[in-house]
Amino acid sequence: MSDALGNHNAATLADIYINMREAIRQLEEQIKEIEQQKELISEHLLAICNAEDANTISTPAGTISRRLQQNYWTSDWDSFYSFIDRHSAFHLLEKRIHNGNMKEFLSENPEEVPPGLQANQKYVITVRKPSSK
Repeated sequence: MSDALGNHNAATLADIYINMREAIRQLEEQIKEIEQQKELISEHLLAICNAEDANTISTPAGTISRRLQQNYWTSDWDSFYSFIDRHSAFHLLEKRIHNGNMKEFLSENPEEVPPGLQANQKYVITVRKPSSK
């Protein structure tokens, strides 16, 4: 496909790019609607499992399973971090770097690069529709 694209000028490629972006946006809207319908069906299936007090229901179309899902969060990060530090329980946290905050830190402290820090930069393209007149 890239060979075929080489035969087009920038204006044609920009037009193709915008049309593709619009097609993706429309598909994303369709996916969002399907996900909402799926969530509604999940709620109904959960109500059926609750009414029957069943964790598993076998049907010809498939097996429905109900399981307890737990999520944890804190409303007090300072106290929570102190707790983590006090118990050396850093394994309770996920390891990732906040890109925006790291970029800001490095721009304010160019001589303070954390050990082992890896970085990747690349140019990206943005295409906008022309202004309507």
